[in-house]
Amino acid sequence: MKYQSQRLLNKQAGGKLKGRATKVARIAFIAGLYAALTIYLQPISYGPLQVRISEALTILPIFFVEAVPGLFLGCLIANIFGPFGIYDIVFGSLLTLTAAFLTYRFRKKTVLAFMSPVVINALGVSAYLTFLTNVPYFILVAQIAVGEFIAVVGIGSLLYATLLRLEKSQALQTL
Repeated sequence: MKYQSQRLLNKQAGGKLKGRATKVARIAFIAGLYAALTIYLQPISYGPLQVRISEALTILPIFFVEAVPGLFLGCLIANIFGPFGIYDIVFGSLLTLTAAFLTYRFRKKTVLAFMSPVVINALGVSAYLTFLTNVPYFILVAQIAVGEFIAVVGIGSLLYATLLRLEKSQALQTL
């Protein structure tokens, strides 16, 4: 009897460890993918006129809470390689963390979830880029909003539709 109880406890602990390992792996994968896309597509990923393709990943918190820290870490790593230094590393990463959290928070309200990164980044990134680039704030807001909209709504909606299909087929549980 004692042996069977111990096996059950080990199995449950193993399940928890496997679950944690899966979450950590998902965080690392999302962070790496975000950073790699941003750095690889550097000419269009930084600056007042940008379409950061990696921002399409900001819909992932709708499906995975682990995407919140993954997006934050990916943005932090990507911004280390960007031209705006510590301002972008700190503030850009914190804005992405905020947007990712809001996307997760509004995951049941798809329009709000999709618009969170667009609005947060348009208003927030513009606040520090206006000082770094001498481009007027509201021009930056418009430019960044358009780029975010293209990435999040345009490309992100394709990712969303794919993940929604996988979720309905229960295949998403294995990811």
